[in-house]
Amino acid sequence: MLKKTVLSGAVGLGLLVGMGAGAQAQDMTDITLQLKWVTQAQFAGYYVAKDKGFYEEENLDVTINPGGPDIAPPQLIAGGGADVIVEWMPAALAARERGVPLVNIAQPFELSGMMLTCREDTGIESPEDFPGKTLGVWFAGNEYPFLAWMSRLGLATDGSDGGVTVLRQGFNVDPLIQGQADCVSTMTYNEYWQVIDAGFTPEQLVVFPYSDQGVATLEDGLYVDENRLEDPEFVDAMARFVRASMKGWEYARENPEEAAMIVLENDATGAQTEEHQVRMMGEIAKLLDTGEGAGRLDPADYERTVETLLSSGGDSPVISEAPEGAWTHVIVDEAGL
Repeated sequence: MLKKTVLSGAVGLGLLVGMGAGAQAQDMTDITLQLKWVTQAQFAGYYVAKDKGFYEEENLDVTINPGGPDIAPPQLIAGGGADVIVEWMPAALAARERGVPLVNIAQPFELSGMMLTCREDTGIESPEDFPGKTLGVWFAGNEYPFLAWMSRLGLATDGSDGGVTVLRQGFNVDPLIQGQADCVSTMTYNEYWQVIDAGFTPEQLVVFPYSDQGVATLEDGLYVDENRLEDPEFVDAMARFVRASMKGWEYARENPEEAAMIVLENDATGAQTEEHQVRMMGEIAKLLDTGEGAGRLDPADYERTVETLLSSGGDSPVISEAPEGAWTHVIVDEAGL
């Protein structure tokens, strides 16, 4: 993260001549944000904050790097490739236990959007019907909530009798549509609607929101390297970043269609559509923390997430013991949230 000096209101050196003491210099701080996934409305608050100048108002020059199937934000920040990352808490805590000292500094998302979506014609009506079924699961850190849920249900995930067969699901819903899986992982704001767009009606689907199963974990929090929190300048920069980001999220929630268009303007792949992003923004708004102190991690939600992960059991638990120092309110306090 580098500091650079720019001149407010001045375009070129020539404009400096004659300005003398009237010139006002400002220190701009460069910040690199690494997203968890590709450019989409899931991250609208950050794109809106940049587009509307909220970061600039805080003297921040923020670079937003999209994620993808081959990008692991914890590894990236460990290698110095980002100042702050968007990550799900299960993956962040698992990385912390493996030696990457991630700390949650803010939690814009209050609710989980993760679900298991099943075809109604498989006969599945409740989790009691899961044994013997094939369930699509995302990996690369996204499997942890699922494994914790199955452990709580007492279901083996190795395809043995009485358990379930896990199908490594790509980041689409083809296994469900093509009948290769009885259920697949979906998010309320994305893949569920891909199933609907493929021709299924809501009545032909049975959904199991993780929040209804008591295994919801925190998603899309902001994490930094714990060691950098010893630097007062970094703490100040992160406080400004979080304050501007939450302003961006508030604007996106109140102006979903405009926010979706800003996201589309930043989608370098051209893969996203206006209809899908507007709908996604509407669903994302339902998950955001909008109460007093929005953006502050609720310790009770943190404890629930840790308890869920500790209950994952098996030979390879997500985490083996409750973490210490994995979150802080220092940044949101500094930001005045």
